[in-house]
Amino acid sequence: MIEKEQHVLVIFPHPDDEAFGVSGTIASYINQGTPLTYACLTLGEMGRNLGKPTFATRESLPEIRRKELNKAAEAMGIDDLRMMGLRDKTLEFEDDTQMKNMVRDLVEELNPSLVISFYPGYAVHPDHEATARAVVRALREIDENKRPKFHAVAFANDTEENLGKPDVVHDIRSVQEQKLNAMRAHISQTARMLEMLEEGIKAKDPEALKWVTNERFYTYDWQNDHVQ
Repeated sequence: MIEKEQHVLVIFPHPDDEAFGVSGTIASYINQGTPLTYACLTLGEMGRNLGKPTFATRESLPEIRRKELNKAAEAMGIDDLRMMGLRDKTLEFEDDTQMKNMVRDLVEELNPSLVISFYPGYAVHPDHEATARAVVRALREIDENKRPKFHAVAFANDTEENLGKPDVVHDIRSVQEQKLNAMRAHISQTARMLEMLEEGIKAKDPEALKWVTNERFYTYDWQNDHVQ
């Protein structure tokens, strides 16, 4: 059973970041009645894929991805979806203080007991890293006795070498179909991967089954916080 929370705040930069990494966890919290807010910072309008076969253009992609994000939220059961309106592939150039304050405002409004985002230094993409830094900067300002827990997704190649094994693992087998439906919702970006994943699941390939068996997180280590 997933641990009970008062309110969960999920913060990611792109539509589909949540689907791949945490949609099973999101669905699990919502299914047990936990209030959950998903703040998606951009519409992923610079996404490299335009569908397979192609059905989007550079001009139409932002609106397509907005609709896909709404569909994914519906698949997971999210009622409180916030589209924060920043521009894809530019988050590293946003003002650090404004980014931090945006996160802090959400935390002050919602008073979550848990925040989920990326782990700074282990999130690979510049937008992911900028988001992770903003979350750390915002949470760091809160007295540690009142600070929400921070469960972070990390997937850089050297993650386990430096951070060890994930210390939070959620069994998501009961919400496998909700996770797949969240991924299917982002079809402009996920078509190729979904083909391989669904074939792998049918064939009981261990690598494919990992995606729909558990989701892994690191509790952020405030004692070794190196974010500037």
